[in-house]
Amino acid sequence: MTAASVAAMKVRLRCPTDRAEGLHVNRQTPSHSEITTPEAASEVLTPEYRRYALFLLFLVFTSSHVDRQILAILLEPIKHELALSDTQLGFLSGIAFAIFYATLGIPMAMWADRSNRRNLITLALATWSGMTVLCGMAANFWQLALARIGVGVGEAGSTPPSHSIIADMYPPNERARAMGTFSLGINCGLLIGFSVGGWVNQWYGWRAAFWVVGAPGLLLAVLVRYTLHEPPRGYAEGRQSVAHEAPSLGSVVRYMWSTPSLRHIVAGATLASFVGYGVVLWLPSFLIRSHGLQSGTIGMLLALGFGVFGAVGTFMGGQLADRLGQKDIRWNVWVVSIAILLALPFTVAFYLTADTSTALAIGVIPALLGGAYLGPSFALNQGLVPVRMRSVASAIILFVANIIGLGLGPQTVGILSDLFSAQYGSESLRYALLTLACVNVWTAGHYFLAGRTLGADLKKISQ
Repeated sequence: MTAASVAAMKVRLRCPTDRAEGLHVNRQTPSHSEITTPEAASEVLTPEYRRYALFLLFLVFTSSHVDRQILAILLEPIKHELALSDTQLGFLSGIAFAIFYATLGIPMAMWADRSNRRNLITLALATWSGMTVLCGMAANFWQLALARIGVGVGEAGSTPPSHSIIADMYPPNERARAMGTFSLGINCGLLIGFSVGGWVNQWYGWRAAFWVVGAPGLLLAVLVRYTLHEPPRGYAEGRQSVAHEAPSLGSVVRYMWSTPSLRHIVAGATLASFVGYGVVLWLPSFLIRSHGLQSGTIGMLLALGFGVFGAVGTFMGGQLADRLGQKDIRWNVWVVSIAILLALPFTVAFYLTADTSTALAIGVIPALLGGAYLGPSFALNQGLVPVRMRSVASAIILFVANIIGLGLGPQTVGILSDLFSAQYGSESLRYALLTLACVNVWTAGHYFLAGRTLGADLKKISQ
């Protein structure tokens, strides 16, 4: 008996059959759900399983954004109960979360590039869900800040390995659509966070809102642990990779910096996040202060805007990038640049319009186009680096985007609002958000410039 046949027999003896969720799982799959051979992968990673795995990772991403963004709809009641300033609220919603989320994402991604990504996702999900529950028990500013830091620590371990798993399951010509589908978790997270958070806060208070959205993540962690499989690295492109090939952090940084199109994509995604997070975290407060709406009504309106229309735009961004990119690869980034520029005049009109109904109608367009950058950016970030750099490359783009975007976006709006209050009074937040929107001209420029070298950079990685 050959060594190969002995190994195959050991694999078969170790592996159960998993029929959960209607999936066909090959008996060659190891019990720890790490698929070790291309032969096993071809039987396990069926189209049905890939759709299930993508849906499960989408649910994880949704949970992370529910727990991350729930604070936005709760800022006003927290402000009044704990007697906080807008600068303190900006810290809670931005820097307190972002510093730990972005910084720890890199070592966790290095772990993911060297070990089982499924297990890391499970641990991360359980951590941030538990810390969200603790947010509802905070009695003062510092307790809430510590709990938010805990949420950031947990969420640091989820997205990079998820990106890496998706890239290993979907070939390049399908990847932007798959990443776009995964990125719908942002929109669905906003939908759930705003709608559930708004109504639960109105009926039972802001503390109960944290408990309601945090607890389900603990159950989801169990589902991930026992139904998600670890695909071979590089499987979707027919590449092979072994554990010792994982490069150092410095090597990944140097490689990304030496790739011109990737530099522009990282810069564009960072600026888009800076604007996006600043808007999402402060928009409920703006609608309360400038338009006099109740939290439950705001939750439903923003759930419809960011959740439904935003989801359509995010998915279509990936869909268009895949389709047009087959004709000219530069459309992968040009689609993003055009979407950002189309949204800008509607964004300005939204902030300057005093009539509530008119403003909400205008706001549909920015909500629709705001997430178009996500699928193409994440897909190209994975496609422009070697297989064993993927988790760390994802962590790097998230580190930069979240330190500047999630960390400084909400904080900048809070500071500008306090600075503008002497001149604009209760309308200071309106002009702080309007100032932030102008940054998107810069954002669109980076995506346009990325197209100049994208073809050459993709050709280099395929050699």
